[in-house]
Amino acid sequence: MSCGSPDKRRKMESALNQLKKFTVVVADTGDFNAIDEYKPQDATTNPSLILAAAKMPAYQSLLDQAIKYGIAKGGTEEEQVANTMDKLFVSFGLEILKKVPGRVSTEVDARLSFDKDEMVAKALMLIALYEEAGISKERVLIKLSSTWEGIQAGRELEEKHGVHCNMTLLFSFAQAVACAEAKVTLISPFVGRILDWYKENTDRKSYEPHEDPGVVSVTKIYNYYKKFGYGTVVMGASFRNTGEVKALAGCDLLTISPGLLAELSEDHSSVTELLSVEKAKSCDLEKIHLEEKDFRWQHNEDRMAVEKLSDGIRKFAADAIKLETMIKEKILSVKNGQ
Repeated sequence: MSCGSPDKRRKMESALNQLKKFTVVVADTGDFNAIDEYKPQDATTNPSLILAAAKMPAYQSLLDQAIKYGIAKGGTEEEQVANTMDKLFVSFGLEILKKVPGRVSTEVDARLSFDKDEMVAKALMLIALYEEAGISKERVLIKLSSTWEGIQAGRELEEKHGVHCNMTLLFSFAQAVACAEAKVTLISPFVGRILDWYKENTDRKSYEPHEDPGVVSVTKIYNYYKKFGYGTVVMGASFRNTGEVKALAGCDLLTISPGLLAELSEDHSSVTELLSVEKAKSCDLEKIHLEEKDFRWQHNEDRMAVEKLSDGIRKFAADAIKLETMIKEKILSVKNGQ
């Protein structure tokens, strides 16, 4: 007997498995259990995710090991905290790399977002910690804020040091163009945070997935990159619902939270490829070049992007400070225990 039509068989498959045929799925989490469950290719972390994971009892051993490392390195209290933070971020990355076949993204402190040289130095320090643990830099993406300084740090890391970069907190077309011209490995445009802004700042409170402002933004960026043959790949990030995810099926990569990965694994509706190189080639887009002054003006003209970039930097910085405070307290208790 026949098993039914191919269409019916495909609909029985989860939306997540269908999506994986068109797009590389990345887990947006510091929680290893979620990575085990949904089997993504890569994983991304940020200070907020590491802070949340560091509070979980399951990961206390990683925090304890990082603190021992920080104390052993010596120096001032600030230096011990900084070394502990670097070690903690890399320790989470190392655990994640045991569970994914691809790469992990590790973020440079958002408080360095306007200092190119400091971002480069911190990135090289993180890469050195991975290499000390036997992990090649090919399996690591360094996450940098998509400020002008961050983009130029990415350019230098890629060109001079062969370090692959993931440009995060990306909201404007100007940011995307500058990243492509800097020849960074990957960008992470934030879909959901763009939607958040439009819902908060306009009368419109709901959107169909295809007209969602975040989806529209990422689609334009993807089409621009593919039409003009840029090597930088696009990884949609910060999703608010599965409709946004499915509307970007075909994007190079999508980084998805465990909650939405669970929804997609339970969803058996059909997923179709909506973004493709072929479609991009026929798009009506003009190639542009941005010097620093052009970038700053065009980015500044996008109120949403200006507000969301600065807000994102502040939030990541605030969570980094919370993590530092937790580490300081732990270091003190360890020393007092000695």
